[in-house]
Amino acid sequence: MKYKVKIENAHTVDEITEYWSNEDYIQLLDKFEYPDAEDTGTEGLRELLFMAITDFEPSEAARIVLAYKLGEHLSEGQIDQISNDMLNDKVCEEYPEMELQAALFHVNQLLFKAYNGKFPSSSATIIECSVTPLDENNETVLTKEMLLRLLNDGLSDRNIVKRLFEDQINGNADFPEAENIIWDLQHPEENRYRITTSGNLIKKDDIVSSEWESKIEIDSAP
Repeated sequence: MKYKVKIENAHTVDEITEYWSNEDYIQLLDKFEYPDAEDTGTEGLRELLFMAITDFEPSEAARIVLAYKLGEHLSEGQIDQISNDMLNDKVCEEYPEMELQAALFHVNQLLFKAYNGKFPSSSATIIECSVTPLDENNETVLTKEMLLRLLNDGLSDRNIVKRLFEDQINGNADFPEAENIIWDLQHPEENRYRITTSGNLIKKDDIVSSEWESKIEIDSAP
């Protein structure tokens, strides 16, 4: 199937504030020994959390937030190791289990903001694009894998995803990694997509074309 891809907007952010809910802030405030946070109202919960966090040593604060967000996926030993490593390294960009990189980014950036830069900062890239089918009667809703393959022709050859997953992004191998390369995919209206991904994997400057046509194979099996 052939598509016309048009990049409407691409920008870099250092946090995605909507990732954390007010309930997250209340639960974290409790873990940082701030009592009765639910009685304070929703306004200012984030600022209260930052104040509570900075009463702790950075590595201890990291351990608490990591345990809250990833305690079901990481052992105590792994949490202890990451909580120390992330003070010096961008663990969220390097962690070998790609399915945890998004959550590690959100934890890292929360701590980066709370401590005014004591943690190395990372970034995310948000891409808003239109992807219009050029074949009649094509009503396929595109998956993360399909979108990455369509983006391929608009990305610089220096891009990390193109270099690490050459066969996959060219359609010559299965591409399960796509589910974790794209952290969030929204489809707000017909032919329009909003992609959130790691600023390490796809930088804004990696997008070297604003409009192009691309062809991918669509699996027609039931």
